[in-house]
Amino acid sequence: MKFIADCMVGKLARWLRILGFDVAYYPKIEDDELIQLAAKENRIILTRDHELIKKAHRRKSLKQNTLLIESESWEEQVEQVLDHFKLRPKIKPNSRCLECNEKLKFLPKARAKNLVPPFVYEKADSFALCPKCGRVFWKGTHFRDMEKKLSRFLKS
Repeated sequence: MKFIADCMVGKLARWLRILGFDVAYYPKIEDDELIQLAAKENRIILTRDHELIKKAHRRKSLKQNTLLIESESWEEQVEQVLDHFKLRPKIKPNSRCLECNEKLKFLPKARAKNLVPPFVYEKADSFALCPKCGRVFWKGTHFRDMEKKLSRFLKS
C-alpha cells in the first residue's frame, strides 16, 4: 500500500515512514499535480483538505484512493490511517529513509566506520543505509523516546 500526503499532514507522512510505509510527501505541490502523481503511482491520498478530496473524486480511479484525515493531532492521524487500512500487522519500524522514502539496507558495522562519527561507531551496534540518498541511520539517544511513541501504534 502506497500513500501520498500533502503539506497539511507532513508529520503524519514522517511517522508513517518511521512505521515502514511508503509515503510520498511534497511540502509544496499543487493539488492537480498531487492528484496526477497519485493516479500515476497508484497512491492513496492523505489530506485534511476537503477541496483536494473533491477534486480527486472527480477521477474515477481515485474515488476509493483517498482518506480525509480528521484530527489535527499527528498521533490520532496515525491511528486513523492504521485503523482505516488495517495496517498494524504490516508495521516495520525504521525500515525506510525518513528523507527520501527509500527502503533501508542493513549496513555492517565495519562498513559504517568511515560514514559516521567515531563516538557513534563506538556506541551503536547496528546501522542502516539509504541506497538512494546515502544517509546512515543508527539507534541514537533519541531512539528510546521514539520506541515509546512507536509502542502505542504496535498495540492492536
